[in-house]
Amino acid sequence: MTKWEYTTVPLISHALQEILNQWGEEGWELVQVLESQATGTTAYFKRAKEA
Repeated sequence: MTKWEYTTVPLISHALQEILNQWGEEGWELVQVLESQATGTTAYFKRAKEA
């Protein structure tokens, strides 16, 4: 069974593509993006845990 790890990343609109590409290069898959007045825009990522 696959086990997952998760992380959240604040997104800055002027560097959005660079941020997403950097995390993707490290094996993270974008799951969701949420916007909130309290916390701004946050990306949620997951990747399979290494055994």
